[in-house]
Amino acid sequence: MSPDSSSSRKSLFPIPDIVPIFPLPNVVLFPYTYMPLHVFESRYREMVYDAASRGQCVGMALLKEGWEDHYDDSPQIFEQGTIGRMVSVKKLSDGRYNIVLQGFNRCLYEEQEVSTSYRQAKISLLPEDGSKTLDSALLSHLAHTAKEYLLSQRTGDQYQLIEAGKISDPVLVNSLSAGLDFSPDEKQFLLESKTLAQQAGRLVDLLRFKLPVPHSPTQG
Repeated sequence: MSPDSSSSRKSLFPIPDIVPIFPLPNVVLFPYTYMPLHVFESRYREMVYDAASRGQCVGMALLKEGWEDHYDDSPQIFEQGTIGRMVSVKKLSDGRYNIVLQGFNRCLYEEQEVSTSYRQAKISLLPEDGSKTLDSALLSHLAHTAKEYLLSQRTGDQYQLIEAGKISDPVLVNSLSAGLDFSPDEKQFLLESKTLAQQAGRLVDLLRFKLPVPHSPTQG
C-alpha cells in the first residue's frame, strides 16, 4: 500500500472516536511518515496492549513547555496532533514494547475523564488539504533549499531521496518535516500548517534560517 493512499487506509482501518494519547516532550508525528518507538513505562505498556485490540490507533501529542514538573500526572499537551496506527507491535521478554506507528491524520484532542492509567481523548479529524501537488515554483524552491541544507550537513540519504524525485509532494513535505533536525516546537509549527503549500513555505523559511551564513571576503 502506498504511503499517500489515505482514503483507502481509512476505509481499511477505521479510526475510533476516542483514542489513547501518547504525550512525549520531543516527538511530533506527521501524516505519511513512520515512527519507531520504544515503550517502557507501565502506563504506556498498558496503552499498547489495549490499543492493539481496539483499533490499533494511538494519538501522538507534544508536551508543552514546563512538562517536567508534572510528568507523572497530566502535563499540558498541544491541542493538535496526529493519529498513528500501530503497524508493528513487538513485546519484549521484560514486558516492554517496540512499536512502529504510521502517521494517518491530523486531529484535535478533547481529553476525557478515564479510569485507565494512560490518557485518552475524543478526536476531531482535521480535513485534509485537497491539493496533492505543490505549485512547481514552490516545489522547486523547497527542493533547492532542502538539498542545499542537506549538503551542508553531509546528509546523503535524504539528499538522494529528493534528487530521485520519485515520491509524492505530501510524502516529501512531511518526510522532510519529520526527518530534519528541527526542534519539537518547530515541528509542531509545521504540523499545524493549514495547507500543504503553507507547510512547504514554512519548511523553506526554517531551512533558510539554518543554512550556514556565507563568509564575506576579507577586506584588505
